[in-house]
Amino acid sequence: MVLSCTRKEKTQSTVGEPGSEIKSFNFFLHSLTQLPDPGREHKMKSLLIVVVLTVCEAAPEDLTGKTFSFSKETKTDYVKLIPTSEMLTAITVCLRSFTDLKRGHGLFSMSSSSLFNAFLIFKEETANRFQLFVKDSSASFFEQEYKLNTWHSICATWDGNTGVVQLWLDGRPSARKYCTDGTLSSTSLIMIGQEQDSHGGRFDIKQSFVGMMTDVHMWNFVLSPCEIQRYVEDLNYSPGNVINWKALNYAIVGKILVTDKNDVCPCLAKRKMTNILNQSCQG
Repeated sequence: MVLSCTRKEKTQSTVGEPGSEIKSFNFFLHSLTQLPDPGREHKMKSLLIVVVLTVCEAAPEDLTGKTFSFSKETKTDYVKLIPTSEMLTAITVCLRSFTDLKRGHGLFSMSSSSLFNAFLIFKEETANRFQLFVKDSSASFFEQEYKLNTWHSICATWDGNTGVVQLWLDGRPSARKYCTDGTLSSTSLIMIGQEQDSHGGRFDIKQSFVGMMTDVHMWNFVLSPCEIQRYVEDLNYSPGNVINWKALNYAIVGKILVTDKNDVCPCLAKRKMTNILNQSCQG
């Protein structure tokens, strides 16, 4: 029996507690030893499939120089991102996106069984307006210089101690606003391409993302303004310690392509923010 391993949609549920696959595997392995000989061959084949699927989802991949291309409106296709931390008292999420969508759409969606909008970056239909959700509470950001058919670097921060959130668009900060304080569990389900209206589901095709996305990172602390500038300029910034594009643990569901960045966005390396060119940041 030959099995190929690619990052495609899987038939088993991808929503569960961390390590649940390992616990299931250990239980299954133990059960094999209790079977009579006639049943072992079939079970061993099933065991091999479980091992292959677990390895497919668990192996991190360096996507430097790559983008996810979401080529059509859909209520089924998305990319699941698998975090490395469990409890969060602060968050920074940064990503780069390109789209011609005029309607509202989700850019980064994290949900749990009790919080459908645990952490959500949402571009509203209203021009130049974003919403940031944390623990089902939200803050709106107005008059953002957001253009269609243009690569944008978007960062969102949340400090669980103060409850303050902030949006950065192409290196330009918004006003700081109160949203909610507390902690979050990053064992929640994280997706790009869809906005979750329930834990892992209830997708709305008119909120799906169509376009390209790259350099998705997530940290369990609030990045300094200078670190955000380094990210925007694609300089020597520290990659995310919760989600790391350079060692990304992910699973693709549906027809989403992984393409070369240079084929679709050669301007990224040349992008400079005129309002910060003369600044010097060291930390």
